[in-house]
Amino acid sequence: MTAPPPAHPRLVLASGSPRRLLLLAQIGVDPDSVLPSEIDETPRRGESPRGLAQRLAAEKAEASAALAAKLPDLAPFVTLAADTVVAVGRRILPKCEIRDEAEECLRLLSGRAHRVYTGLALVTATGALRRRLVETRVRFKRLSREEMDAYVACGEWRGKAGGYAIQGLAGAFVLRIVGSYTNVVGLPLAETAALLGGEGCHPHRLWTGNLLK
Repeated sequence: MTAPPPAHPRLVLASGSPRRLLLLAQIGVDPDSVLPSEIDETPRRGESPRGLAQRLAAEKAEASAALAAKLPDLAPFVTLAADTVVAVGRRILPKCEIRDEAEECLRLLSGRAHRVYTGLALVTATGALRRRLVETRVRFKRLSREEMDAYVACGEWRGKAGGYAIQGLAGAFVLRIVGSYTNVVGLPLAETAALLGGEGCHPHRLWTGNLLK
């Protein structure tokens, strides 16, 4: 006997980031499948930080949706992707993997304001692409040499856009934030919930198990 279709589309997350999984769990969302996609994240010549975040999110969502389409058990599904970019002016800071990158990012961020952009992209059950961009302004205090050396030594910066994690030790550096805090962590939750809700995946309905109303 054929099983009935799900009451709402299954959710595929186009990211293996533990950070994003924890953020989704914070609002009661547990993806049905995690299908990370491998894409080239190199910025194009002249590409703005906003444009890069939007483009990479869309490419990740579409690539992951193509993988999900090969798995009939997931149908119908929606695919969520996000990409976070940290920028000082138009300068895009790297997702740091080596000490030199982390040190350079801290020097640039020290005593200055910067912007964090997260592009959100959702491939719907009909194959349409829905997109949003969230921007947050963050200001760091002026960092001492000792503070920078200690942060680089702790290793928290590895794999982080801009070379820091606001939810970790680097929270001690932040003087001011204007906009979504969870955006800086890696996934703006209010905007993500709205995007999912537009496709029938309302996070608040999961809190009580009341999926059909």
